[in-house]
Amino acid sequence: MPNDVDKEYMPKHIAIIMDGNRRWAKERGLDPKLGHKKGAETLEKIASYANEIGLQYLTVYAFSTENWKRTKEEIGALMLLLQSYLDRFLNKESLRNIRVRVLGDVESLDKGLKESIYKIVEKSKNNTGLTLNIAFNYGGRAEIVRAVKNISNQFKNNEISIDEINEDLISNNLYTAGEPEPDLLIRPGGELRISNFLLWQLAYTEFLFIDKFWPDFSEEDLLNAIKTFENRNRKFGGK
Repeated sequence: MPNDVDKEYMPKHIAIIMDGNRRWAKERGLDPKLGHKKGAETLEKIASYANEIGLQYLTVYAFSTENWKRTKEEIGALMLLLQSYLDRFLNKESLRNIRVRVLGDVESLDKGLKESIYKIVEKSKNNTGLTLNIAFNYGGRAEIVRAVKNISNQFKNNEISIDEINEDLISNNLYTAGEPEPDLLIRPGGELRISNFLLWQLAYTEFLFIDKFWPDFSEEDLLNAIKTFENRNRKFGGK
């Protein structure tokens, strides 16, 4: 596939809500676990392509704090799938220079999954290609509450004054500290909402909703999304 993207206008950061795995499986009479497995394969493919075309940041929504309401069987399958994905990715030569980060409450996850997360984060931390943020056990409101608690402790310990509390300070206490905010949010699956994802960071992000399910999302879909973004007129509140 040609990589005919305009580097000058290409987004630096794309966020994706990987929606539709279960519905994809249901349409085919398959177990939901197979939908999630196919979705993980799609993520690997899209992350590789994003790295190839020079995207700097890709943040994907893999498991929300609300997803704990699902059945124990499905949750267990998702946990094992992420661990398997990370372990397999870890064994790939140099991770194709991709830096992997996990956004969310990692500490409350099972020991084996936590160890896999720590290993891949540590091994890839100096890579200079795509930064792949995997939002897992993540919720946008919980992230903001966490930031408020961090800032409150800084104030309590006399590390900052009230006058120093501003938008930059809040941004620097989020999981995405040091990263540019997403330029483009893509949501496959046909739903028209952001589902508690990156609530602070999406303030001026361009949105693109796609009808096809995430397991069917292709490199061409990503390329077309980037081209759509390049034709948007971003005003950031101006005329």
